[in-house]
Amino acid sequence: MATTVDAPPTPPPPAPPVKQDRRAGTGRLAALLVSPTMLVLALVVAYPILAAFRLSFYRDNDGIDPETGLVQSGETFVGLDNFTDMFSGDAGERFRNALMNTTTFTVVAVSIEVVLGVLMALVMHRAFKGRALVRAAILVPWAVPTAIAGLLWRWIFQADGVVNKILDLDEPVLWTTDGIQAWFAVIIADTWKTAPFIGLLVLAGLQVISNEVYEAAKLDGASPWKTFWSITLPLVKPTLLVAVLFRILDTLRLFDLPFTLIGPGKDATDTITVIAYEEAVKFGKYGPASAYSIFLFAYVAVVAFVFVKLLGADVLGTRDGKKGR
Repeated sequence: MATTVDAPPTPPPPAPPVKQDRRAGTGRLAALLVSPTMLVLALVVAYPILAAFRLSFYRDNDGIDPETGLVQSGETFVGLDNFTDMFSGDAGERFRNALMNTTTFTVVAVSIEVVLGVLMALVMHRAFKGRALVRAAILVPWAVPTAIAGLLWRWIFQADGVVNKILDLDEPVLWTTDGIQAWFAVIIADTWKTAPFIGLLVLAGLQVISNEVYEAAKLDGASPWKTFWSITLPLVKPTLLVAVLFRILDTLRLFDLPFTLIGPGKDATDTITVIAYEEAVKFGKYGPASAYSIFLFAYVAVVAFVFVKLLGADVLGTRDGKKGR
């Protein structure tokens, strides 16, 4: 009689390996690595802005209290008085003049710098003997610190300086005194200093344009002028808009160049930052100075918002990424 042997039980299938999420803990690590930078930004950016915002609603007590006859000290909450005083009286007239100077400097200087910067980029982009030397010569002014550039141009614009010797007029032009000539001196110095910045950014945009596009345009019989307006300018427009935006924001807070080249207290060249500096350092009025600073902060923010919305400057570089998704 045959005997039957039970087969051994089939072992259960092995459990699938547990997939470990490589991104687990990445958020905490990223926060840990970024926290020192955020702390520094909070100390050098956020705190000064909040402190200036608070000071703009206060005014230092000075003089004698008419009720007690005692010397006043400390500060008093005045609400929006520092802001309303910006548009009334002698202080309002000076502020409106500074606002006009700031705006005209920005419009005129940036417009000239865009034209010269694009021309510089086109020259630096062409292949010719000695191109490296030309590029270095064009970019040298941008590398010079602005305060040093202001002192250099102050020497150039002296009554017996280089500019007056070149003009060779009967009477030397007093460039560094108050007047329209001082306004032109700041425009010239600022254009010399920062036009290479726009040229450098536009050059980066030119170098990513394929030569095949230009070869196709040449085969179609397009002239160099038509090629520039129909191919070069549209393709380099995103880079150019970002460069122009940076220059607008930088020129709106112009301080060191007119301060070192012409000096403070000049109606032709005083900007908002210059009068804010004078109010705080020279007169010790930190409340009005903070009000000027807060106004300039809002002015710059509004200009940047309008510029991005109207002209579509892709400052953060996210537009292409959204399209790719």
